[in-house]
Amino acid sequence: MVCSSNRGRKKRRRGHNLLIRLSKYREDVLRFLREDKVPFTNNQGERDIRMMKCKQKISGSFRTIEGGQNFALIRSVISTARKQGMNILETLTQLLNGENVVFV
Repeated sequence: MVCSSNRGRKKRRRGHNLLIRLSKYREDVLRFLREDKVPFTNNQGERDIRMMKCKQKISGSFRTIEGGQNFALIRSVISTARKQGMNILETLTQLLNGENVVFV
């Protein structure tokens, strides 16, 4: 016995779904053109978490919560320094020496 169900949304082609999404979120799609602080893509956010996922996959996990927090803190500082065009080694050295580092 073949059971056909009419539940859920009607299936559409991928291109049609994209067209619907673009028209539904019209204001958000080109926001990067109007606002300087909005990036063109979200790739930077994905790059920022990639190292954490690689570390998690390779070693399985962190041995302690403190170790994971320290890793995340260091990666965050490196990522921020890179985005601000700062010298990463100098920034880390300053932090380890107890100096204040100002991120804009």
